[in-house]
Amino acid sequence: GADPGPAGATFGAWRQLAGQPPAASADQLEKIVDQMGLHWDVEALAAVCEYIDDLARSGRPAPFAAAAIAAHVVAMKSDSELFAWWLADLVLAQNLRWPRPLPLLMAHAFGPAFRSKSGGGKRIRPGEKGFERAVCLALAQAAADACRLAAELSRRAERLIAVAPKLRAKGAGDVIQRLLDDDALSGSLTTKSLSRFAARRLFDRLQQLEAVRELSGRTTFRLFGL
Repeated sequence: GADPGPAGATFGAWRQLAGQPPAASADQLEKIVDQMGLHWDVEALAAVCEYIDDLARSGRPAPFAAAAIAAHVVAMKSDSELFAWWLADLVLAQNLRWPRPLPLLMAHAFGPAFRSKSGGGKRIRPGEKGFERAVCLALAQAAADACRLAAELSRRAERLIAVAPKLRAKGAGDVIQRLLDDDALSGSLTTKSLSRFAARRLFDRLQQLEAVRELSGRTTFRLFGL
């Protein structure tokens, strides 16, 4: 329940985005901007929702619709670029008729696709010259990266499932399922049938079996995942 900080708030916003269908309402957007520490009134957010609906009806190709909403939001409030990328990923999924959005554009928002060759490497921001082209390049790279990551996670998930019968700890099955469902679990996880010390032993065993990885690089605050 503590303040997760700016990075945690950003992660939480995209986690919420990926956990629900790609639809926008003023109430939903109000919660997101609050989480990002931004200040928008309800009328402005309602106008953003109307613009998203207009993009959906326009028939514009999905990458250009995503670029349009990002540029539109930054034009409305220049300090809301993070929110603009959140909406860009939502509009992209909406126009491609995906059941869930993915953080594709956000993952490359500060990458080489948005570096201007003619401007000495200056980053291309939403609405600036060359932004639509940069969005298309970033999307192609992001899609390729996502496919590679999906293949790698699938391989690791198969490994985790394969070693499950070797685990004797009570409650190990619940931990296995949580590892498959989430990005990471705390090394001090507790469940109804698993104490913190039992969890520590279980994660050590899973590491020995090369079924999970420790993600934090720390000895006192450990995180485990595929």
